[in-house]
Amino acid sequence: KLPKKSKKPNIFTFLLFCYKKAIFTIIKMHGWISIILPLSLATSLFPGSFSFSPLSSRYRRTFLRMEHSSVEKTPIVHPAEAEGVLFDIDGTLADSWKLGFDATQVVLKNNDVPLITEELYHECTRYATPDRLARHAGIDPKDEQFWAVGNSLAEEFDDLYVGLVSLQTAGFYPGVLGLITDMPNAEDGVKVAALTNACVAYAHAVLKINCPVLGGDSNTKGQEGIYSKFLSIHGADTVPKPKPHPDGLFKCCEEIGVLPEKCVYVGDSPSDAVAAKASGMLAIGVLWGSHPVESLKEAPFDYLCKDIEELRDLLPAK
Repeated sequence: KLPKKSKKPNIFTFLLFCYKKAIFTIIKMHGWISIILPLSLATSLFPGSFSFSPLSSRYRRTFLRMEHSSVEKTPIVHPAEAEGVLFDIDGTLADSWKLGFDATQVVLKNNDVPLITEELYHECTRYATPDRLARHAGIDPKDEQFWAVGNSLAEEFDDLYVGLVSLQTAGFYPGVLGLITDMPNAEDGVKVAALTNACVAYAHAVLKINCPVLGGDSNTKGQEGIYSKFLSIHGADTVPKPKPHPDGLFKCCEEIGVLPEKCVYVGDSPSDAVAAKASGMLAIGVLWGSHPVESLKEAPFDYLCKDIEELRDLLPAK
């Protein structure tokens, strides 16, 4: 049945319609590999009608959906085999808990909410900021005002939090900078990304302040900065659902062009492990963050690292 765009469709419209229908029938029957040749031919026959570029988010999503539905997945069995390494930020890369705790206390005080203990702060860092602050404010998650209160407090928190980022308040843990510097580059087959439950502006601020430009000085551009190794950076405010949902990990994988089954996620929270396993990734937990060892042992991590050297030994090497 022809599209109802014209009573007298021209021959090219008719052929294009038939060709597209044939392509999707072939995909359904034989999988995504069968689309490569037809798309190449269609592009040459009808230039401009197809946009199949790595920069097209529409087709990146289509590619990943087809990969998940049609291709036999071969998950990596060890982190050293990973083609993608994704990091949490707070408590994993950056020693920033005191910044988060102090900013939380300021926001709670400004809104006449009782202050919290450090223990409660650490316990609730598994939640995204609106969720966490609503809980600190004593709102029951089932209350219809829960998200309204949480979002209002989170907006105030983010405005304060991001502006306080510095090497003193959110510096990398010792050894982290060297770890990232020594990791293989994208050209060597390993792509790096970051996903946090904080806002994305905070993620960029922390990575930029900790990742200097290599080589050169103020008068030269220098070599590519370590910050640019992070090919995808997301926060809870730029993904459909925050951790422990896997949505953010899927989005990072989409942007770096690597299947989740070929990736590893490194984090310090039980919610990091849950998100990683839900996405199909290997999960590495680090013991120097906000959460007690017991809670991390109970989480579905594949590996636990007590220091940077243990983490380095697990991840891909040049």
